[in-house]
Amino acid sequence: MGATDRILPERRLGSQGLRVPAIGLGCMGMSQSYGTADAKESWATLERALALGCTFWDTAEVYGPFANETLIGEFLKGRRAQVVIATKFGFKIVDGKTVGLDSRPEHIREAVRGSLKRLGTDYIDLLYQHRVDKAVPIEDVAGVVADLIREGQVRYFGLSEASAATIRRAHAICPVSALQSEYSLWERNLEADIIPVLAELGIGLVPFAPLGRGFLAGTAKRADEYPPDDFRAGDPRFAKEHFEANLRATGVIREMAHARGIAPATLAIAWLLHRGDGIVPIPGTKRRHYLEENVAAAQVTLTQPELGRLDRAFQPGAIAGLRYRPELMKTIDR
Repeated sequence: MGATDRILPERRLGSQGLRVPAIGLGCMGMSQSYGTADAKESWATLERALALGCTFWDTAEVYGPFANETLIGEFLKGRRAQVVIATKFGFKIVDGKTVGLDSRPEHIREAVRGSLKRLGTDYIDLLYQHRVDKAVPIEDVAGVVADLIREGQVRYFGLSEASAATIRRAHAICPVSALQSEYSLWERNLEADIIPVLAELGIGLVPFAPLGRGFLAGTAKRADEYPPDDFRAGDPRFAKEHFEANLRATGVIREMAHARGIAPATLAIAWLLHRGDGIVPIPGTKRRHYLEENVAAAQVTLTQPELGRLDRAFQPGAIAGLRYRPELMKTIDR
């Protein structure tokens, strides 16, 4: 790719007017969870993302906490209008630590004020509830976000890891433009119940972890090879008892990508783009090399035999282990 190649077409998320590049950028790993932060390379990756037209960036107040929004805000000084910013509220953060959920209306407003300040902007393009807080009716959450939209502080409303019932209830109060949830060849739990509801209501899907946290990209290592502060060190699918089985299961991606002369990550994201025009994956990275592999997926057309082979290889039961530790599974609204 040349230095200024803009290769990403636009896609629509929801029915309220939000348009974004077909592939976004998950920014969390620039500040936490996936190894040591590298501010210089992260900054260079953001620069490259702008050049490639990969300008739908995903962050959250809890990433750091606060450090990721601060990074994005610093980078976007003088160029805010070039990027669609998605951020999230919903966790209670005390003394720099996450101590539970909090989606009370007054806390949502407090969180938005903080996000706006750190991001150096007077509006958030897409505001997600990060996790459903069962102590607060979703109608109350949607109501305060609707107010924020009317006030101009927020443009579009999103949910993350919400159930079909929660999506319907929220959408009845404030139209939901996007659901963010884990979805990939590796994790297909949305297909039976969630994706049909999104199609019915005209809501876009923003898959995070579209590369199975490295398994689909061919970069995964066993859990005990990661430092203790790396998310993958405690991920059940990286654990010794599951790792080899999952490595074998994902071998078809590596084989097919080699045959096509592309990176496994490129192939895996291309599969997602073929699942529907309202799907916009946000692979996370802090490195330019991986960003370019991810964005290249927009140029890949898969044949029906290729799609069929991938679907057969990743039938239910093909992947071993829960996708989160048990305590984190409890935060998912299913």
